[in-house]
Amino acid sequence: MEQQEQLISGDFTAASEPFRLFEEWFAEAKTSEPNDPNAMALATVDADGLPDVRMVLLNARDERGFTFFTNTGSAKGEELTANPKAAVVFHWKSLRRQVRVRGPVQRVSEAEADAYFATRPRLSQIGSWASQQSRPLEGRFALEAAVAKVTAQYALGEVPRPPHWTGFRIRPVQIEFWHDRPFRLHDRIVFRRADPDSGGWTKTRLYP
Repeated sequence: MEQQEQLISGDFTAASEPFRLFEEWFAEAKTSEPNDPNAMALATVDADGLPDVRMVLLNARDERGFTFFTNTGSAKGEELTANPKAAVVFHWKSLRRQVRVRGPVQRVSEAEADAYFATRPRLSQIGSWASQQSRPLEGRFALEAAVAKVTAQYALGEVPRPPHWTGFRIRPVQIEFWHDRPFRLHDRIVFRRADPDSGGWTKTRLYP
């Protein structure tokens, strides 16, 4: 317990910009979270404005934003294409921390999508071709048959990236850092900017 208290005792509220602080927290999460420290809840809205949320994995991050990859025909792919705005939240329970990110979304370049797809395990590459993500599935056998068909099709050589598989980058205009404190007197700071290209951030400390 003492070691954990030392780990999370730094005054993060003194940070002057969010990306470096995120990297510090993410590095600690990678050593303390038992599974998938890059897991994040992704929120979008459908055509009726009804919110939709699911867990996805953060695959890349830099000062341009936070990137994940998916099938563009999936529910989230279609929702982001129709309304390219999103929010995500990271919850690192072992550290008693959360990070919330909001902003417009853009697709990554073809080169970026190709480069990341090439790093995926071969069976995951095959699965990207075989799965009609979010579409009705009549049974497990149909999925296994589709996987077998794609496996045979690409028995030799590299598996190319499907045209329906790419990445989406959330370009943040707001990033909030939350740290649990006793009696629910939590520490919260939020960084905001007018748009993703404006550069400068303003920082505000929030009541818990």
